[in-house]
Amino acid sequence: MNQHVDNSGQNRIESPARISSILPLLLFLGAAYLVPDTAAGTTYRFAIPWIPELGVNLSFVLDGLSVLFALIISGIGFFVTLYAVDYLHGHSHTGRFFFFLHLFMLSMLGLVTADNLLLLFVFWELTTIFSYLLIGFEHESAESRKSARQALLVTGAGGLALLVGFLLLEIATGTYGISQMVSGGTSLQDHPYYNAILVLVFLGAFSKSAQFPFHFWLPNAMAAPTPVSAFLHSATMVKGGIYLLARFHPILGNSAEWTATLVLVGALTAVVGAFTALGQSDLKKILAYTTVSALGIMTMFLGGQLAPSLMAAMTFLLVHAIYKSALFLVAGVVDHQTGTRDLTKLSGLAWSMPITALGTFAACLSMAGFPLFFGFIGKEIMYKGALAEALMPELTAIAAVLANGLMTGVAGIFLIGPFLTGPARHSEPAPEACASMCSGPLVLGGIGIIFGMFPDFVGTFLVTPAVLAFHQHLEPVKLELFHGINPPLLLSVFTLALGTVLYLSRKKVNQAVRRVYEFISLDASRVYDVLLDSVAGLGRFQNRLLQNGSLHRYFFIVVATFVLLSAYSYLQNLQALPDIALPELAIRQWLLILLIMAAVGTVVITSSVLLAICALGVVGAGIAIIFLAHGAPDLALTQLLVETLTVIIVSMILLRLPGLGGKREKNRIKKCFDAALSLSAGVLITTLTLSMLSTPLDRYLTGFFENNSYVAAHGRNIVNVILVDFRSMDTLGEIIVVATAGLAGYALIQKRRGKS
Repeated sequence: MNQHVDNSGQNRIESPARISSILPLLLFLGAAYLVPDTAAGTTYRFAIPWIPELGVNLSFVLDGLSVLFALIISGIGFFVTLYAVDYLHGHSHTGRFFFFLHLFMLSMLGLVTADNLLLLFVFWELTTIFSYLLIGFEHESAESRKSARQALLVTGAGGLALLVGFLLLEIATGTYGISQMVSGGTSLQDHPYYNAILVLVFLGAFSKSAQFPFHFWLPNAMAAPTPVSAFLHSATMVKGGIYLLARFHPILGNSAEWTATLVLVGALTAVVGAFTALGQSDLKKILAYTTVSALGIMTMFLGGQLAPSLMAAMTFLLVHAIYKSALFLVAGVVDHQTGTRDLTKLSGLAWSMPITALGTFAACLSMAGFPLFFGFIGKEIMYKGALAEALMPELTAIAAVLANGLMTGVAGIFLIGPFLTGPARHSEPAPEACASMCSGPLVLGGIGIIFGMFPDFVGTFLVTPAVLAFHQHLEPVKLELFHGINPPLLLSVFTLALGTVLYLSRKKVNQAVRRVYEFISLDASRVYDVLLDSVAGLGRFQNRLLQNGSLHRYFFIVVATFVLLSAYSYLQNLQALPDIALPELAIRQWLLILLIMAAVGTVVITSSVLLAICALGVVGAGIAIIFLAHGAPDLALTQLLVETLTVIIVSMILLRLPGLGGKREKNRIKKCFDAALSLSAGVLITTLTLSMLSTPLDRYLTGFFENNSYVAAHGRNIVNVILVDFRSMDTLGEIIVVATAGLAGYALIQKRRGKS
């Protein structure tokens, strides 16, 4: 009976989940509808004011680049949504999953269509937040929580750096509009902020797209459910940094610093990622490290300045999104149907799961770059671009060949081992998954074949418009299946041969990779752990130092900080000693001052609680008399009321506490520090007050309030108008603080009464 109830409840959740796949489908159809227009060079822009005072608008752009990303995001999002319905069947939080998934998809679409720096940053951070929620979806798992926190901290820190870069970019260009920056044609290379902007933008892009040394978070994020990995970590989120580099190519590119950094970082990431993948046995970890490698390849070619390199980056972007999302879905199918993703425990799945095997076959051959597959086209144009560049062409070509050769070997390991080698190792053959789970790998694998057979169509309508969006001077580069016998073709053949050799010697290579990482005791992930532990240790130290429960220490630190910072600022801006003239006071005023000073001294030295309370009352009353003498009866009345209430409350509290006799036993050194700090604070406040009074009074604000209090706020009492109208939010905040403190005190009293 319980099972029946659970299933019916789950069916009620799954129906809306399946219906929700209409959203990415409609978005995909809408983006596809724009393809002919963007291929013809049309750009759509939409903008409405958001914060016009700061020059921030809700501005969006739809051109070849954003439409290509929109097609990838929404198309793969459709298959992932259908896939996840059955993959998460029976999960108690399915509704929450699809809510986060589609909010992430919309955030990613906002990111790739935003035409304003601050708007782009908002969507950038939204993708970070929703990726954190999706990676940590299995929140009861410690591994999921740790991986989600790691992804959030790494990409979030990069996002903060990116924000600073955007602010500097606005200072350098005078606008937050990305299109305005591009159309302005202003070269930033000679600007004094150029290098700082470049570093900050790189930090944001590299952390998001898992470039070395920030690459470690992506494999660890495989703790997320497989649909999340297929969507975020192969096709969308990790491509955010790639999109950023492409969009900012005309603004920050065309410099040796841009090219050298992207080529070196991309090449290192590509080789390290592919090499590490050969040492893994978990299907998702293998795909994660090859994704790192692919992202490195894209970054490397975005460092180029010529059309073939940029065409290679955008072509491989599409190639990778198609085959890698298919393979992630395959890994999920295998895990779902067999209960394991371990290569050493899988074999012969092609005989019991033929449809999944067919999709795997197509995706792996595209990943390996076999002829007639889209991956072959991607490698051809990649090698052509590497050889055409003027800066570091040898390094680019070698890194591309080595990374692609390693990924070819990985493709063989992924396909042949689990699917085509020997009989099934399970006592009962794993059944084929349902249609919604098999359709994704099968269709995406089929697209890899179709695009490989009709590359000119893909180049004309998808890749070339994307490149033209950020590289206006595009030389004709045609995607073809066969360009003749040339160096790129020979490099493609060599890549396949290298991959074959690596597959045949996979056991030795796997052992070699493991030995290398055993020998290397320091890697980026361990550095992250050390930094995280250091921050936690610093927090504990500060907590012991600052939050030790001593009110005396809290107050001492606050006052000392105020004195030091204020005195430093005052002395730094002091051109010459001000001519401070002591005010001429009447005898009654001097007597009032002496009375207040005597009352303060009494509070300090007395051991009687009652006498200290009375002395505090004298201090407050004396200040009220000063207000009254200077023509401020409202302030004087307020001071008297507050002082009276304070004395009553303090009396009720202090008379129930131990006496003040303990002051006599206080440490002498401590008392000297307290006295020195008190005198310093008094001297500072007196100096600041006299300095202010000795300078001409700026009546700008005074005149403003005098002219606007009655006209704008309809009030004759200027002080009341300031508090209630001009500073209403500040006053409201103070009221909230006081009310919150009162409620907290009331709760503590009630709790105390309950215990007694």
